[in-house]
Amino acid sequence: MSGVSSFSTSLVTNPTSRLPHHAIQCTEFLGFVPKGRPINVTLSWRFPVRTQVGVIQLFGLHKTKLKLKSFAFSVPNENDQAGLCDSGTCTGDEMPVPFENDENLKGPDEEIVSSVLGTDVDLLRTVEHLGNKGSVVEKLKAVYLHVLASEQWNASQLKLCHRNYLDSATNLIHYLALRCLDIQQLKEDLTLVGLMNLEIINLHVLSSLNASIRLLEALKSNSLNPKDSVSAGIFTEKRLDPQNDGKFTIQTMRKKASSNSEFLLGRLQDGRTTHIMVTVGQEATENETFITDLIKAGTSIIRINCAHGNPSIWSEIIKRVKESSQMLEKPCRILMDLAGPKLRTGKLKSGPSVVKISPKKNASGNVVFPAQVWLSRREAGPPPTHLSPDAVLFVDDQQFLSELEIGDTIRFSDARGKKRLLRISKKIHVFSGTGCVAECTRTAYVQSGTELHVKGKKRRSQLGKVVDVPAIEPYIRLRVGDLLVISRCSSSELDEMHVSMSGTHKITCSSGYLFDSVTPGEPIAFDDGKIWGVIKGTDISEIIVSITHASPKGSKLGSDKSINIPESNIRFEGLTSKDLMDLEFVAAHADIVGVSFVRDIHDIVVLRQELEKRKLQNLGVILKIETKSGFENLPLILLEAMKSSNPLGVMIARGDLAVECGWEILADMQEEIISLCGAAHIPVVWATQVLESLVKSGVPTRAEITDAAHGRRVKCVMLNKGKHIVKAVSTLDNILHSKSAERKVDVKPVILSSHQLR
Repeated sequence: MSGVSSFSTSLVTNPTSRLPHHAIQCTEFLGFVPKGRPINVTLSWRFPVRTQVGVIQLFGLHKTKLKLKSFAFSVPNENDQAGLCDSGTCTGDEMPVPFENDENLKGPDEEIVSSVLGTDVDLLRTVEHLGNKGSVVEKLKAVYLHVLASEQWNASQLKLCHRNYLDSATNLIHYLALRCLDIQQLKEDLTLVGLMNLEIINLHVLSSLNASIRLLEALKSNSLNPKDSVSAGIFTEKRLDPQNDGKFTIQTMRKKASSNSEFLLGRLQDGRTTHIMVTVGQEATENETFITDLIKAGTSIIRINCAHGNPSIWSEIIKRVKESSQMLEKPCRILMDLAGPKLRTGKLKSGPSVVKISPKKNASGNVVFPAQVWLSRREAGPPPTHLSPDAVLFVDDQQFLSELEIGDTIRFSDARGKKRLLRISKKIHVFSGTGCVAECTRTAYVQSGTELHVKGKKRRSQLGKVVDVPAIEPYIRLRVGDLLVISRCSSSELDEMHVSMSGTHKITCSSGYLFDSVTPGEPIAFDDGKIWGVIKGTDISEIIVSITHASPKGSKLGSDKSINIPESNIRFEGLTSKDLMDLEFVAAHADIVGVSFVRDIHDIVVLRQELEKRKLQNLGVILKIETKSGFENLPLILLEAMKSSNPLGVMIARGDLAVECGWEILADMQEEIISLCGAAHIPVVWATQVLESLVKSGVPTRAEITDAAHGRRVKCVMLNKGKHIVKAVSTLDNILHSKSAERKVDVKPVILSSHQLR
């Protein structure tokens, strides 16, 4: 808007008047005034007859630049309670101004009118003093008053919070009130005098402001008699709100944040400050030592995703976690994530049951390192964690494995009829028998039923058979320009999974939400944003997508991969029917439930009703923020969740969040979530792709190490499952908790010689 300036107003009630708790209330609301065309602002107030109000004075402050702002005000109503009115925001385009009678500005050709009730010279001088931009302390006092007013303004909402969270919710309101002000200049002023950074006081807003005001007052006391100051003494905490003495001190707020974290995640041992959470699946049931190794390495929370597996698998995982935790005398809690209404690709037709063995070759095609193959019985589970074989073969005969010796050669014919050899290089005793490491120097394809022959020098020939070779995970390979047809087909598998001559692929999605919500032209993403496309056409049973982003060689899209439509107005139900069934299991077996795709307070209300119905007031709850609406509504979501007594936390699900909102703003959104949750004293779980390269390949990237180090700022860091997960847990534990986290760079003192000083 050209030719537009801004105005702000502040309201202060007489500190000597008999308002409840002697509350000093201040507000700043913002509007846009066309130059030369003032508007009319009318405020009406109702006070109890017994309340003596000296003066209410409105005054304006001109500002040249505005960012996102809020306005709020509060006075006691007939019931001695602060009234609640809607908060408005402005971004530079428009400004709704609410009034008690809900009337808005209707005409631009009016003038600003301020209403004054009564007369009180002292208060008028106070108002003028606070409106003056002269000193840092006066600006801080105005901010302090605004923060207090916001608490009164939201008093009716705060009363609904559970007593466990009341102080934390109040501090969140204080922080939001601080954030709604344009205080950039004040930040710079405080920096110049060497005082606090307003960006990092979210944990204890009121105490930090009060401490800075007191310090500044003390600094200027030599040149100014406090008795001569019109605002002297009004910031005494006892006079402001006697019932809150000691409630909002810095130490109290820090203890509250710490206790909320322990309430949800448990107490850490050995001086650790950050929990490590690990996602596990069926692989945890196939290795007797897997869970034990994770807990030894530093894992304190095991996460199970209810989108995968079934109750029998979950029960076995939980049993092993409890046994290992008790044996090691290390506490380990269990989080179970409800699947939620996430859109996923359907099942593809299974591929052939064959495993490929490939040696490492150089650019000329010569073998530089033979393939490492692990041989064992199925009951022995995966290979030991210190091994990283290229392939795993299960053999049906334990005697065959026991009689193998280092140096023996195994002969077999692969799935193509090619003659191949395996040479035994290591023999290792495992939990339920013997396993061997064999080397293979030529590419081979092995399937179930393949016969393994060993002919010893002085013993009879031995025979073993390969069993339980898993089917190859099916996928389609998509390239830029390909067409993908998403079918609403109810069958669990597609018969046609390969590319046709026209370059069109097919895949299914069973969720009706997808087909009912999308329109042509909207972007669509698959597999956490690895593949992008544009919707070209839709009907009741199919969606046609043109692929716009994939890797140069094509990207694989398999079963159960995520589908995101960031610009669609798709509306999900809060908890699905599957979620409600899984919640029964979670309530009986887990310590914490994870709620996926939280979008607004309606989702929290539904969750609270289900928890109360099952009398689960002590079940921990982690709200997963992974959508744009969830991020934008986070303050309201937190305040709504604080109405329950359940231990509460927030997970930053960076995978879906980045796809839904954009990669370029993910870092800013992450910081915002951490700040808001810090103000609410709610522990944060940092998730998605932490040390991903290390987990999958065994070697981290430099960027991953620094990203993981930033995890010290939150209460829990989550790792996803992978081949090298135990090593990744150990590395993360060292990054987060070892003395290297406190190590300072050793800079030797510089000793200048005499000629350098000339």
